[in-house]
Amino acid sequence: MEHATEQVLAGLGRAILATSSDAILSTDRQGVIRFWNPGAARIFGFTEEEALGASLDLIIPERLRRRHWDGWDGVMASGQTRYGHGDLLSVPALRKDGRQISVEFTIILLHDSEHQVVGAGAILRDVTLRFEELRRLKRQAAENPG
Repeated sequence: MEHATEQVLAGLGRAILATSSDAILSTDRQGVIRFWNPGAARIFGFTEEEALGASLDLIIPERLRRRHWDGWDGVMASGQTRYGHGDLLSVPALRKDGRQISVEFTIILLHDSEHQVVGAGAILRDVTLRFEELRRLKRQAAENPG
């Protein structure tokens, strides 16, 4: 029974990582992309070959990079993140075509055998349409109060 469960979990893991629904990526401690699934390619427009070995700056709008890296350095030094326990982080991101999109994501810190942080994994979802609809509804409500 235990072997069957391991096989199911291994198959589930492969299926999740191969999904094109959500972007799944991982980075090393310096923020260099080490894993890029088909969902990341679909959402951001960069192929796996283009993304692997590139900095996360690939998908971070330039105006937000300093803030991102300040936070990143703090997380890598402390081993603590506010966004690893089901809390979603919502941020703008960049596509290969230069278009800005809105994404929500959670991160998972990756540790070595001595429990040192060696990088991070993230699961991201494109929420641009929902974000734009919410913005439209807020604008409409402000223009037509009551």
